[in-house]
Amino acid sequence: MFDDRILSVDALPFLWPHAVCALAAYLLGSVPFSLVLTRMAGLGDIRKIGSGNIGATNVLRTGNKPLAAAVVLLDGGKGAAAVVAGFGVGGHDFAVIAALGAVLGHMFPVWLRFRGGKGVATCLGVTLGLSWPAGLVAGAVWLAAAAAVRMSSVGGMASALAAPAALWYVTGDMQYVQTSALIAVLVVARHRANIRRLLRGEEPRIGGKA
Repeated sequence: MFDDRILSVDALPFLWPHAVCALAAYLLGSVPFSLVLTRMAGLGDIRKIGSGNIGATNVLRTGNKPLAAAVVLLDGGKGAAAVVAGFGVGGHDFAVIAALGAVLGHMFPVWLRFRGGKGVATCLGVTLGLSWPAGLVAGAVWLAAAAAVRMSSVGGMASALAAPAALWYVTGDMQYVQTSALIAVLVVARHRANIRRLLRGEEPRIGGKA
């Protein structure tokens, strides 16, 4: 049923570079920029503010809009950087591995006991890294949906769900699409508390309290 060579010692020289790529992308994705920046700005521990999430939306609740914007750029940037570096080192397959690794690092950072963010900005970053036109589409969906309902969570989930469709339309690469779809599932799963609040009509709007 399985090729014995896949499980043999002989396969290790071919597998370890992929493992190193995944680990490097995970470590890059796990850098908690929001925590670092809020502490540098003298705002304390972001995990003790608002919802306690380390994402940019919670940083916005501190009232510091430039800082929140910086977190979006850095969280998205680390996703894009991981994909671009992966592609440069090992091509298409490494780019895909790096995309997933960076998002998992952001969501489950070892430094924060695997309690990370929801991955929206990093998801957008990896989409931009895989295909910048598709990333622009996902970004536009994020902004449009968030502006329409004034809920960051809705915009973020809409963007993540739009990314696989945008990648399919722009690139036609099914490996990109499948990886993006898996990331979208993870992003939505990380928003489960938001979804419950949405169903109860209790989800806070942008600019409101947590």
